[in-house]
Amino acid sequence: MNSIFLRIYGGMLAVLVLVALLGTGGLQLLNEVRADQYRERLAQGTFRLMADNLLPLEDVERRRALALWGRLLGVQLQIQPLAEVTLDGGERNRLKRGQVLVRQSGEHGATVYSQFAQNSPLLLVAEVQQVSEQLARATMFLLIDELVRHPWDEQPRRLRELQVSKQFGFDLRLQRLDQAYLDPDQRRRVDEGDTVMALGRGGDSIHVFSGIVDTPWVLEIGPLYQMNPYPTHLLLLITALGLSLIGLMVYLLVRPLEQRLRDVEGAATRIASGRLDARVPARGSDSVGRLAAAFNAMAEHLQSSLSMQRELVRAVSHELRTPVARLRFGLEMIGDAETEAARRKYMEGMDSDIQDLDKLVDEMLTYARLEQGAPALSFQGVDLRQLVGQVIEELAPLRAGVRLELGRTLDAQDGSGAVVEAELRYLHRALQNLVSNALRHAESRVRVSYQIGHLRCRVDVEDDGPGVPEEAWERIFSPFLRLDDSRARASGGHGLGLSIVRRIIYWHGGRAQISRSESLGGARFSLIWPRKQG
Repeated sequence: MNSIFLRIYGGMLAVLVLVALLGTGGLQLLNEVRADQYRERLAQGTFRLMADNLLPLEDVERRRALALWGRLLGVQLQIQPLAEVTLDGGERNRLKRGQVLVRQSGEHGATVYSQFAQNSPLLLVAEVQQVSEQLARATMFLLIDELVRHPWDEQPRRLRELQVSKQFGFDLRLQRLDQAYLDPDQRRRVDEGDTVMALGRGGDSIHVFSGIVDTPWVLEIGPLYQMNPYPTHLLLLITALGLSLIGLMVYLLVRPLEQRLRDVEGAATRIASGRLDARVPARGSDSVGRLAAAFNAMAEHLQSSLSMQRELVRAVSHELRTPVARLRFGLEMIGDAETEAARRKYMEGMDSDIQDLDKLVDEMLTYARLEQGAPALSFQGVDLRQLVGQVIEELAPLRAGVRLELGRTLDAQDGSGAVVEAELRYLHRALQNLVSNALRHAESRVRVSYQIGHLRCRVDVEDDGPGVPEEAWERIFSPFLRLDDSRARASGGHGLGLSIVRRIIYWHGGRAQISRSESLGGARFSLIWPRKQG
């Protein structure tokens, strides 16, 4: 994905889905464990009490007790050998430690296992539905049956012993009827021997009350809380973990982008301090990658422009030195001239030097304008044959000893003749510069030819001069470059003409190139650009 927005949005969406799945799955798993612990805590004391009561009984008495308790619980109680029950190692260890094992069966039911004693081979097994309601009644019956075996004043102590030894998962207490948190109707029912269930003060718990015959006591069990599958502390924990995971993912998504932006900032700082060779590592094709590529291109252009400016200043100072020196010499000689003819001679030389300076300034301004950026080009249909003929007619008189001719021409095949799209003024200047350059270095012939294809057009300017060494082809279009061998300085020029040509054709979407002329033996300069501008 090349869009930073899509990358971060996709990452955030994936994180939210992942957090939702992990949160839901984790909460479901945690609730299953909590539900098992909840049921075991409710069943622990009751089944331990039943198992301990069954242990000393004979077989007939056991069956009677199981039948009685089964009717009370509304389930069938059975005794099974430990070896015949399929249990894993952890479950067997829990039974050996005196814990009650509750296995969920269905949405609300459970199978309860309780071992008779620590190393007993027998298990008390029950399939229980609605664990809390059924166990509350059975627990009341078993506790009262246990307490009535003791004098009434010893019953509170015995109840505390049962609370500790049987590990009940809820509170047990004995209190007088007038102290119980009951309304008058509930007090009457308890006094009549009924078992009463009452809501706690907060409305989120249940208390079970039952009177003990021939005693002033009321046995209270509770509070019994319904398991809350979404407790506040768990929701806060899951929310904190989810936010932490989202924050981590956002950090992992943003940190690479931040680091890449720091690279851009560091490169900009180094460039500002003068280190123009600083570049940004270009990675990826997203907006930051494109920013890095654009920054590097800007830095390349800046470095090239500054280097060119230094070269331009150096070259201009060198180019100006000679005509200025000649002007100074001419002024001195005019003052010393004794005749009018001598003064006219020096003045004509000075006028030539001024023309040379004017031409240099014109070329410098043209080159600077083209180098700074795309000029305001007004493309129009240009008849290439007519333009080439005009340039030949304008420049042919400059060197009478060199024949300037029109070579092979090839018009478009679609009937449009030699019409191409170009900026007439700049294309005219480019052709003038090429032909002038060829005239300066030709021995006797200069030939201009063109060809127009379906998509592109081409102009070739060839001469029979000494040519350009192949190793100089890549730098011949550099500003102020004049070769010191075959193309000697005596030929004139300021070294900006070909640079201007290259820039003009570049803004036309084309290219300028040089090769050796096979027919004339000298240099061949070629301009190639699109026939139609976009």
